[in-house]
Amino acid sequence: MAQPLVIVGKGMAATRLVDELSQRALGRYSIAVIGAEGRLAYNRVLLSPLLAGEIAEPDIELKPAAWWRARGVSMIYGRSVAGIDRAARTVTLEDGLALPYGKLVLATGSKPLKPPFPGGDLAGVATFRDTADVGMMRAYAQRGARIVVIGGGLLGLEAAYGLSKAGGQRAGQVTLLHLVDRLMERQLDAEGAGLLAAAITARGIDVRLSSATKGFVGTDKVEGVELQDGTIIPADLVVIAIGVRPNIDLARAAGLAVNRGIVVDDAMASEDASIFAIGECAEHRGQVYGLVEPAYEQARVLAMRLAGQKSAGVEAAYAGSLLATNLKVSGVGVFSAGEFEAGEGAEILVLRDPKAGIYRKFVLREGRLAGCVLVGDTQGALFYLGLIRSGQEISAIRADLPFGEPYCIREAA
Repeated sequence: MAQPLVIVGKGMAATRLVDELSQRALGRYSIAVIGAEGRLAYNRVLLSPLLAGEIAEPDIELKPAAWWRARGVSMIYGRSVAGIDRAARTVTLEDGLALPYGKLVLATGSKPLKPPFPGGDLAGVATFRDTADVGMMRAYAQRGARIVVIGGGLLGLEAAYGLSKAGGQRAGQVTLLHLVDRLMERQLDAEGAGLLAAAITARGIDVRLSSATKGFVGTDKVEGVELQDGTIIPADLVVIAIGVRPNIDLARAAGLAVNRGIVVDDAMASEDASIFAIGECAEHRGQVYGLVEPAYEQARVLAMRLAGQKSAGVEAAYAGSLLATNLKVSGVGVFSAGEFEAGEGAEILVLRDPKAGIYRKFVLREGRLAGCVLVGDTQGALFYLGLIRSGQEISAIRADLPFGEPYCIREAA
């Protein structure tokens, strides 16, 4: 008889887990997937192009309903989980329905950070997380509203770009505020971030760095953003996009160990051997990942564990992920992996063409590639990522490294 497997969360991590598990142990588990949103799982990475009107809503769907049915998965839409009874091994939904589990996977993702700014409860102050947010934000942009986006990391840049495109890229309609002195400071060095800022400004977005938000002004609805220096920027819509926080409330209430995320071991198991966590809600070796690739790697390890499969004769284990970003930010190609600043003992190679908007920086350590930043031209990103992950000696291709894989292969041959 199939063992009941309940997955709480209906996002990208949960979908990949079902995919991986169905390839390894189809029929071994009776799977139920529970999600608070009343729709099929979708790709959150594509919310920005959806907002920009570059793709349609059906394009973000991860798998069609028939795919889930073919794998015997019970999908529970639009219903939240109220609690977990570890002793009884049941999950109780908000409407009182209790589902038994043999194994339970928490893939609850994260929620947007929303600091307690004065005026934060005014109408028109929003976050950017789901398709409902996209619909609301697009309506503001299309009617020419004045918009301020707070946050110069990946999420804020995507929101600003999508809003600018949705509004017809009217110059000055969208203002982007960032607390620090450069964009994407966790992925880019000063020069790469400067090039990105110039490209975004050229697209009609007003970028303001080193701008600390004090609060929001308005009566019934937001009318402006007040900065710490007293400046007030008029706004009909404010989008707070400064990051996310893991959804750990359910795990904490169940008595599981939590820090920033749900604490898991190399098998993605919590302190309760029957309960696992993957994706943005999981904390592994003190690290919480807010990117898709680590979630996919975790899903693969957990699927192998649940299927009873071994790799090279040993149990599958998750050892952590190399942080890498490879995407288009506001239409500009950006890739960052490993070290992006030259710390003590490191060397750098740089290829720059400011007129063409291209910047390629490589950090070398003891004859090996330790990290790189690519802005404007991300060709060869996966090749460089492979070099960083393998830790192989690259002295023979050092001179050709900035020019990409074809040159390096020719030299190595």
